[in-house]
Amino acid sequence: MNMRAWMDAWRDAPVKKSMPVLSFPSISLLGITVKELINDSRLQAKGMKLIADRVDSAASVSMMDLSVEAEAFGSTIRVSDDEVPTVIGAIVTTEQQARDLAVPPVGAGRTGKYIEALRLACEMITDRPVFAGVIGPFSLAGRLMDVSEAMINCYTEPEMVHITMQKAAAFLTEYMKAYKACGANGVVIAEPLTGLLSPELAAEFSEPYVKQVIDAVQDDEFIVIYHNCGNNTIDMIESILRVGATGYHFGNSIDMRTMLEKIPAGVPVMGNVDPAVQFRNGTPASIRQETLRIMEACCPDYPNFIISSGCDIPPATPWENIDAFFAAVAEYYAR
Repeated sequence: MNMRAWMDAWRDAPVKKSMPVLSFPSISLLGITVKELINDSRLQAKGMKLIADRVDSAASVSMMDLSVEAEAFGSTIRVSDDEVPTVIGAIVTTEQQARDLAVPPVGAGRTGKYIEALRLACEMITDRPVFAGVIGPFSLAGRLMDVSEAMINCYTEPEMVHITMQKAAAFLTEYMKAYKACGANGVVIAEPLTGLLSPELAAEFSEPYVKQVIDAVQDDEFIVIYHNCGNNTIDMIESILRVGATGYHFGNSIDMRTMLEKIPAGVPVMGNVDPAVQFRNGTPASIRQETLRIMEACCPDYPNFIISSGCDIPPATPWENIDAFFAAVAEYYAR
């Protein structure tokens, strides 16, 4: 499939299907826990298929588990039954540790299970594109160094950060190539930690490495959607656009209309219904109201806008809220 042409057609369609970052809520459809899901390729693929059968999305997105890549490097993770896994502690605290850090082979830790899950999902889901979910290089490096320390290190230990970034980018390039080889139509690359940086630091520590991995994998058959749910994204949008992704996905911490004002008309832009306040903890009525509010504010003047979740939808999200989101999208376009 020519994915650039697919993206152009999706952007230009008068009625645009949504593509929320939706995978972990499959646990309730499968009757399992997050711990079971993240360790079983077949359950992940089956969950993606169940979601695809239930919702009329533009594409399917695999697990947006931002711990799996750091775990492959040797980080410790915390796993629970109903929350996404998180990285605890740091494995890079000095420049020497950064230099000694080994780039793991693709397949290390759970990365092999996630690649196999995507391969199986591509066999099961044939009516829409299938995207893999991966972490971005600065967000990965931040987990290796500890998220709060990574921000400080940009000022105090810039060489340590750059060395860690080089290794993160090297691994992610090969990881994304593996997804490409197993049949994925593209990746959603999540770089949320960059959204907490100043525009100047983002241009130095994130932009060149994100661009490096995108340039290594993106072509007509395999595209990259850049996701950043940080609150500084409007200020750093010029840097973000320079990474060269095919589409961009933003979180609920920004005003989407203000963001759209800064983006060229031909660039697809997605977001930004709050995944916690609305999807996880809202009601069908509140999520309908919020979805319609964002669409009414953005769709008439910005035909390159596509409604979506603001980030990964939490595992324990009630399905009646997810269904209400898709119903609200359909309601808007039926007017």
